[in-house]
Amino acid sequence: MKLPIIKNIKQLAINSLRQDALDILEVGYESVLTEKVMVENITLKGQVLKIKNKKYDLKKYKRVFVVAIGKCANQSAKVLEEILGDKIFNGVVLDIAPGQFKKLRSEVGTHPFPSEQNILATKSILQVLKEAKENDLVITIISGGGSSLLCNPVDGIESEVLKDITQLLMKKGATIEEMNIVRKHLSKIKGGQLAELIYPAKLVSLIFSDVPKDDLSLVASGPTVKDESTKEDAQLILESYLGDGMLDENDNYVSFLKETPKDKKYFEKVDNILVVSNKIALKAMQKKAEEFGYEVNVDSDELEGEARELGRSLVKQEFPSKSCQIWGGETTVHIRGDGQGGRNQEFVLGALNGLEDDILVMAVASDGRDNTDVAGALADGELLKNIQKDGIDVDEYLENNDSYNFFKKVETQIKTGQTSINVADFYLILKK
Repeated sequence: MKLPIIKNIKQLAINSLRQDALDILEVGYESVLTEKVMVENITLKGQVLKIKNKKYDLKKYKRVFVVAIGKCANQSAKVLEEILGDKIFNGVVLDIAPGQFKKLRSEVGTHPFPSEQNILATKSILQVLKEAKENDLVITIISGGGSSLLCNPVDGIESEVLKDITQLLMKKGATIEEMNIVRKHLSKIKGGQLAELIYPAKLVSLIFSDVPKDDLSLVASGPTVKDESTKEDAQLILESYLGDGMLDENDNYVSFLKETPKDKKYFEKVDNILVVSNKIALKAMQKKAEEFGYEVNVDSDELEGEARELGRSLVKQEFPSKSCQIWGGETTVHIRGDGQGGRNQEFVLGALNGLEDDILVMAVASDGRDNTDVAGALADGELLKNIQKDGIDVDEYLENNDSYNFFKKVETQIKTGQTSINVADFYLILKK
């Protein structure tokens, strides 16, 4: 019997609305399982490797290299290794957990912040890729988490400094696009620079999108994608968020910014292939909700903004009876307090005071880690009654950014463990 992805589904499903919501979410997770996605999109017949609608005759290449980076790296690389077998000459897999491979070497890095460990792991990747020549094929698998894991900072910037910048931008509520523009221009490998290093070998990059609008140049800060942003863009972002005394006056990070490669020749032999995004999960969730008899609206697959404000405003909308609203995307949190939580739990906490008895709201991270050891949370009219009865002050938890401890206390956290999926976040509102 197949075990559910949501580990505590039985404990949470104490009423029919919760059961429906959790069943809908479970189907969303199942639709984008990394192994499933890889098997569906990649085949090898004889010497012809097919990836989605593109074909590669392996007889044309002297050697095949494989590099996988991100939270989906282990599972995706395992499938690719099974498909290619001895056709792989060399390769490295960089994930947040160790993996076991026959032909590939496993490297483990830290997330969500860069580190010396990540720099060493990245050097290992560069050492392998230096061998690639014009007649070779390099296959990279890029997934979310790669912005931290793939770490080769510009000269003069250390990993601790990169960590400080990342933390400050997060705390200020910078969007993933803004953060990754800065990361690109403080790196020697992001923003298309990995493609430049691999040139003139043939490069095929399989990309798991975890960003709004499926902008491939933002996934893991786009190491294989031509970057349209400039170091001036990065400078404006740094000055906008960090120019109010949060940095030491001697820290002139702007002077370290470098330009990313703009010469199109480095990308003429590059195929960047979108393998999966949250659109697939949202469509699966829609189909399941319709089977349950809900009137379904997939509102957006690129939800962005302040988590608590979005939760508060979306739940106040007028919804028809027996309806289901679905979103995908990635919100941000402006950190004001010293509590524990993540953007999905904060989204649900922000919505809580505006809930009606017949409404359920849920938000989860597809990777199972909402900046904590849980994927997210749900709230409904039943929970609202209980916290009112117990006199729990929602606003106190919200102002301290302590959504994790709130939902732990009321026992409506959603637990999946690490899913090895990374296609941004899922948001759902059900009305009876």
